[in-house]
Amino acid sequence: MKHIRLLSCLLLLALSFSSGSVQPKAMAAEKNKYESTLIMRGPATKREIALTFDDAPDDIFTPKILDILKEKEVKATFFLVGYRIEKYPDIARRIVQEGHAVGNHSYNHPNFLNMQDADFQKQITRTDELIRSLTGSAPTIVRPPYGNISNRQMEWLAGRKRIVVAWDVDSLDWKGLEAEEVASNILPNVSPGSIVLQHSGTGDGGDLSGTVHALPTVIDDLRKKGFKLVTVQDMLGIP
Repeated sequence: MKHIRLLSCLLLLALSFSSGSVQPKAMAAEKNKYESTLIMRGPATKREIALTFDDAPDDIFTPKILDILKEKEVKATFFLVGYRIEKYPDIARRIVQEGHAVGNHSYNHPNFLNMQDADFQKQITRTDELIRSLTGSAPTIVRPPYGNISNRQMEWLAGRKRIVVAWDVDSLDWKGLEAEEVASNILPNVSPGSIVLQHSGTGDGGDLSGTVHALPTVIDDLRKKGFKLVTVQDMLGIP
């Protein structure tokens, strides 16, 4: 499935106001309002990096990424799509069994901004139940497809003590980039507390070979620089 990437994760805060535009003061107010719900990065006080992978699982790239993470003894965070859990249950179970953290990435990857409240909520609850079948509990963290979420949707998640996890470093791997390009989009841009966006699943014709081939280099380089690779949950101190 093709992704529309935002110029900045701060655009997550353009939260579907009826006026159609958000002034800087309003943006700042919304960020403060949801500062405990919307997370773009972890604390800068520790040399930690969280590698995250969207659109899992699939049967081509997810197993290869899991193989590398296992070999390198790295725990990552996978944002799971509900229908893909149903399609590839063994791979979804493998993600959990190998100690990786998981989050909710909707049931079938829609643009939440185009959805009625009930349909949006069903996207979350339906995928929660699928993840519960894997882990025994619903996930605390959610990542909206395309990084898009409305004010009402954020309020609904906040009321259920969910954390919306964005990112501050985008690999742009969904574009089918070569390994060198993927690595160059990550390594010069990380800092303590960075949350790195990558993908481990794609639609028909998508190619994440660049991610697979870049991942060992990314892991080795980050470790050489003294970074510890952790899950989002460990970085943020959440269940």
